[in-house]
Amino acid sequence: MTETLLVTITGPDRPGVTTRLLGALAPSGFPVLDIEQVVIRGHLVLGLLLSVDDASADARSQAVAAVSAAATELGVQCDVQPGNVEVGSRHPDRLLVTVMGQPLCPAGLTAVAGAIAERGGNIDRIVRVASYPVTALELEVSGADHDDLRQALARVASDSGVDLSVQHPGLTRRGSRLVVMDVDSTLIQDEVIELIAAHADCQEAVAEVTTRAMAGEIDFAESLHERVALLAGVPVEALDAVRQKVRLTPGARTLCRTLHHLGFRVALVSGGFHEVVDAIAAELGVENVRANRLEVVDGILTGRTLGPVVDRAAKAAALEEFAAMYQIPLARTVAIGDGANDLDMLARAGLGIAFNAKPVVRDQADTAVNVPYLDSVLFLLGIPREEIESAEPCPVESDD
Repeated sequence: MTETLLVTITGPDRPGVTTRLLGALAPSGFPVLDIEQVVIRGHLVLGLLLSVDDASADARSQAVAAVSAAATELGVQCDVQPGNVEVGSRHPDRLLVTVMGQPLCPAGLTAVAGAIAERGGNIDRIVRVASYPVTALELEVSGADHDDLRQALARVASDSGVDLSVQHPGLTRRGSRLVVMDVDSTLIQDEVIELIAAHADCQEAVAEVTTRAMAGEIDFAESLHERVALLAGVPVEALDAVRQKVRLTPGARTLCRTLHHLGFRVALVSGGFHEVVDAIAAELGVENVRANRLEVVDGILTGRTLGPVVDRAAKAAALEEFAAMYQIPLARTVAIGDGANDLDMLARAGLGIAFNAKPVVRDQADTAVNVPYLDSVLFLLGIPREEIESAEPCPVESDD
């Protein structure tokens, strides 16, 4: 155990406050064990933990008197508490809990903190990573079991309306990563096959089958063949109109730009069609695409597809292939999707994110994001809003 002094400073912030306070303590030579500082709406909170082992009572008193006098001169409050701590590495089983909300209310945070405490966890540190378009906080937690806490917080998320993830910290959150996204209702707001169906006057029939497939009620390959058969006779020129109608999910451009800026690899794996997805990928600078292909004869859709169907197993296989191609370990892969067709891919990735997903997907994914902004995924990767904006030539908007 090490004898310590905990110095806590609170009050109005202005340039030079921290320098003056630390300067008052400098003559003591006491080693700094820990320091935290935050400024909220111009109000400073500074915590400083000093080791005073082997220091005489006079030396300690002089240090306390010096920092107290400096605080009085600066018009801030100073509290000094003696104590003991065990000096060493951080708790070996620490976890990172990301909490997001729009808005993020005290009731939701209370439920999160309570669930952590009930499982023997302690919140060691809280850092804000974003205030726009959502409020996102990162909690460093020690003493809790990953799986137990994840299950508990999944229930909290469902009951309180906040988005939560529980991850192990460390090197897997740093360096190059591979992010693989579903397209329909994830990267874009639409279901492409339903946009095509508008040209065959069979939207309702196609939408009904799509809903059942995404909820996991019927096999995806069977549902795809059933829906594509309804498109027989649609002229291929209709696909140009469909491409024009596709709407990106808010934050999609910001997400892709930021990932590319950081050197991450990005891929799209879709149960939709190359004829539309390829154009979206080109617009976003995404080079790797896996999707189905429509059969066309004499400029008309035949109602059949070409080649193997990109179903849930094929999506997971594509993630593995892209990871191997870029020599990225699966632990550093991220998969994002919304439907049952994405479940194998989400399970295989190092981090599986259910984005505005169906209940069956939310229940099985590592984490669920229910706010309508795709770039909020960046906060789960430990990328704060300030870094996202600093990488952009102009202010970033999440309604892109």
